[in-house]
Amino acid sequence: MGYVLCLELSRLKKGRIMEWMFLPLKRYFDFSGRSRRREFWMFFLFQLVVQTALFTLVFVIVISGPGEPSTFDESWGSVAPFILILGIWAVFWLVMLVPSAAVVVRRFHDQDIAGVVGILLYIGTLIFTLPGIVILVFMCMEGKKGDNRYGKDPKMNENISEVFR
Repeated sequence: MGYVLCLELSRLKKGRIMEWMFLPLKRYFDFSGRSRRREFWMFFLFQLVVQTALFTLVFVIVISGPGEPSTFDESWGSVAPFILILGIWAVFWLVMLVPSAAVVVRRFHDQDIAGVVGILLYIGTLIFTLPGIVILVFMCMEGKKGDNRYGKDPKMNENISEVFR
């Protein structure tokens, strides 16, 4: 899968990568229409990079923390950055919840499947792991070629201007 991602990134023009990463944020509450696999995976990559950076900071803070604090003030001083970064991660996760669900629904629409299936699986993913595996399989599948009941095919060249509206 890493090879496929590298191949996909090499085909993107510089500057367009960021457009694809932020496209679900531009379509924040848009649960209608269709989305390409590229839109989903670039958004996934964006979230992965941000979360990896935040958890790297948490790891560095935990590793570099003082050994034995002698007073309450010293111990709170070593915990505060940890709590701050976890708070930033929690806000990031909450902000990404809606566009993540929306892009999953649009990917299901791209395969001509009702978006409610995507929402149910997405909610299940928050509780269990198995629905996440099902979503992963569907997100890797190519969408239905041509127009379907959810809109025009986002991979068609004449529709590219509608993707970046």
